[in-house]
Amino acid sequence: MRTLVALVPALGHAPTVSRPLEHPAPAPVHGSYAHGFGPLARQFARHFEHGKEVGAGLTVFHRGELVVDVWGGYADAASKRPWERDTRVVLFSVTKGFMAMAMHLLADRGRLDWDAPVATYWPGFAKNGKAGITVRALLNHQAGLPYLDEPLTLAQCTEPSGAAAVLHALEAQAPAWPSGTKQGYHAITYGLYARELFERIAGEPVGPFLRRELLDPLGSDVYLGAPPELDAKSATLYPPPTPGRLARMVVSSVWFPGSAEARIARAVLGKASLQRRAFLNPATGRAGVLAYNTPAVRRSALAWASATGSAHGVARAYLPFASGGSHGGRTYLKQETLTPVHRRQGWSERDAVLEKPLGWSQGFLKEERHVFSPTTQSFGHAGMGGALGWCDPVEELSFGYVMNRMDWRVRSLRVLGLCHALYECDPVREPS
Repeated sequence: MRTLVALVPALGHAPTVSRPLEHPAPAPVHGSYAHGFGPLARQFARHFEHGKEVGAGLTVFHRGELVVDVWGGYADAASKRPWERDTRVVLFSVTKGFMAMAMHLLADRGRLDWDAPVATYWPGFAKNGKAGITVRALLNHQAGLPYLDEPLTLAQCTEPSGAAAVLHALEAQAPAWPSGTKQGYHAITYGLYARELFERIAGEPVGPFLRRELLDPLGSDVYLGAPPELDAKSATLYPPPTPGRLARMVVSSVWFPGSAEARIARAVLGKASLQRRAFLNPATGRAGVLAYNTPAVRRSALAWASATGSAHGVARAYLPFASGGSHGGRTYLKQETLTPVHRRQGWSERDAVLEKPLGWSQGFLKEERHVFSPTTQSFGHAGMGGALGWCDPVEELSFGYVMNRMDWRVRSLRVLGLCHALYECDPVREPS
């Protein structure tokens, strides 16, 4: 029987060794899994058997131990370059979870008060009716700032020469609604505002801070601002063509008129819709989504979408968040820092942008029960196309799933299938 010794080759950090897993992954995928986690490994393999993936990786830790580590397919379909254990990919809004981690590290050290006005740390933020907006409201997508009126480009967000224009747009923006009265997903502006706020408090960029304080010690290969030497490990993205995605949404609006996809499709058709304004500024140009997989973006700390990493790296980043703030004998955050995240701090039965039930707690996504987890205390962040970084502090689960074939739905059926299969695994529900 094959076994796999788990090694995490984090750049600039000694590999972290985990115990071998008992069972080889089912064909056609690679890797291994621990006893009792066969349902999840088989679900992952079925996605490849049925042609639903191009390349993907999945890693799960349970009570601090590696229990599932599987991958398969191609990092690049044209060249047949195989997806390896350390293949990395742009994580889109999974990035927001890492930004939330950085803010929690500041709060844990007494440098950030969630209920203080943002302007306490960033005086220029107070312009145009934003003086009373708190850090909590901003990071919980309740600040009324889901879009920017001033047009920007992605290049302005990545190049130093664009910094002044970005800052002016952020400070000049007026809220679309009074803070705390409504929730609307700040798809891009979350990262723009959160990064500026973080750097004004910490006095340093968020990427190096996260590497030093969290990711390096955990052996995670996630980077918010990846160095050039990791480019060769990056997978090619395969997003659905924009016309095809819209066509599918329109069809969904006919057959399933109450679905989130149908509601978004109807909204996107309006040129002045909230959704278009939230998702299309900064502009990416002709490249569209693929602009996020360029070297310039991967080098940048776009705190809404530019983090890159492997499934293993994503799961490792959530280890202390799944276990009361500690892992491997080191305390990263105090338990009392994380406990407030276990409950929903904000919730809407129909988020104004994503058109579905949704909530957040201090920057972390809180989904509907049974979407990613049956436990309401679970949290993390999903990304466009289907990637997911998640943890369940009740069952002490840390979950990372990344892929390069992007789904057109608000929530990928592939990641939903994996999450449901995880909770069918006996060890998750066995008494301690």
